[in-house]
Amino acid sequence: MMKRSLVSLLVTLGLLAGCATNPVTGKNELSLVSEAQELAIGAQQYSPARQSQGGDYVVDRQLTAYVNEVGQRLATVSDRKLPYEFKVLNNSVPNAWALPGGKISINRGLLTELKSESELAAVLGHEVVHAAARHGAQQMSKGVLLQTAVLGTVVATQGKSYGNLAQLGANIGAQLISQKYGRDAERESDLYGMQYMVRAGYDPQGAVDLQRTFVKLSEGRQQDWLSGLFATHPPSQERVDANMSLLATLPAGGERGVERYRSKTRQLIRSKPAYEAYDRGREALARGDLVTAGRLAGRAVAGEPREALFYGLQGDIEQKHGRLQAAIKQYDRASSLNPGFFYFYLQRGLANESLNRSALAQADLQRSVKLLPTANAYNALGNLARKAGRMDEAKGYYAKVAGGQGELGKQAYGALVELDLQDNPAKYIQIQAGQDRQGRIVAQISNPTPRNIGGLVIVLQFQNAAGQLQQRRLALRGTVASGGQQLFDLGLTGQLTQEQVGTLRAVIVQARLL
Repeated sequence: MMKRSLVSLLVTLGLLAGCATNPVTGKNELSLVSEAQELAIGAQQYSPARQSQGGDYVVDRQLTAYVNEVGQRLATVSDRKLPYEFKVLNNSVPNAWALPGGKISINRGLLTELKSESELAAVLGHEVVHAAARHGAQQMSKGVLLQTAVLGTVVATQGKSYGNLAQLGANIGAQLISQKYGRDAERESDLYGMQYMVRAGYDPQGAVDLQRTFVKLSEGRQQDWLSGLFATHPPSQERVDANMSLLATLPAGGERGVERYRSKTRQLIRSKPAYEAYDRGREALARGDLVTAGRLAGRAVAGEPREALFYGLQGDIEQKHGRLQAAIKQYDRASSLNPGFFYFYLQRGLANESLNRSALAQADLQRSVKLLPTANAYNALGNLARKAGRMDEAKGYYAKVAGGQGELGKQAYGALVELDLQDNPAKYIQIQAGQDRQGRIVAQISNPTPRNIGGLVIVLQFQNAAGQLQQRRLALRGTVASGGQQLFDLGLTGQLTQEQVGTLRAVIVQARLL
């Protein structure tokens, strides 16, 4: 059914969209994603994608303004007018990415590796071309993300995690920013990105220098680079050679902006050791070494006391120690420094839930899901609603989590079954009716839930000789174990004709958890 629906969608979209002209190259290309859809996807996914990648870097807002200024300078000379945005993400992994519609981000960890404004322009110009040339939309048109992204679905799927969180809602954005473009798309972005640099007044030599550096780094196989920029933009000597050939045809000169870049990134470079301590502290916490994690978190705070992430780490360490009130104080400090990041509200909400401060927990958890929906928050909100007797509300929260993988998904599914099975048994219990080899009329009942079930009542439907629908209500004796199947003799052998057997349909109308 899913395949047939997807084929129907492809055909429908193909008829509606057909071919479109690439705004950058002028070539006709297959396009199953309209410009309106492209803009909507970028606008919808930009914020949750940034949240899931560490949130915006806010310690030095002048740096973000500077990056945006360089980006807009390139966007102005691009071949496609889009609502371009440029953000700096609070993430140490060297990376940059573009969502459809001109929504572009560059990580703090890449900015510390660049040497000049022209190199920054090379990175941003490359991403501008990805957006202007509709490379993301082309990937979707090829079916890479069509099932989710074209439809603009935003909920009920689990994707990448931040801090071991089961993330809901930004899964599309996570797929879009982690997709690997084809060689043609990368060549286009290199070629036209350098042309955009020249149009904007930058020295395109910066693009060649940058690619040379990337090739050397890739040969060193540093893990942060392999998991970041190189995972989606693999460097090669072939790209360096192509860029050098193009450079020879472009006008010489242009701005390099070495001193200006150093001045704008001075504070970021100065605080780099603090972020390195934080990253190692996160790793220590993940392996359960709380002493090392605490020491590194303290070093990070001393190095850059304005960074909210560092206090968030200290809060997580306190929470692991079981000192929830101390953890809450750290999350208070973190959220005051960066009120736009979901993680601190989530963690404070979970701590307050553990302290039975339901109102405070609910307020924080709801605020966190507005910034980034996570399974952790929805599961906790379900627990709070259930505790307060708001069962329909609790079921709604659990349902958002129950379809996911992992322990949290299992817990939510179990809670949902406990609350909802009695009202809606057919949603959880599977039944098939027919005739076995001995000629008996039987029903096979499957129980995928985490609990044994009994008290089963079914309605058996079939057509009589006149073609009229008839039904019988039958109570079944016995139980079905969790994860098991059971065959029930319905006691109707010899009472139905073969034609009637062929029309049998059974529905579970009652079930009870044991």
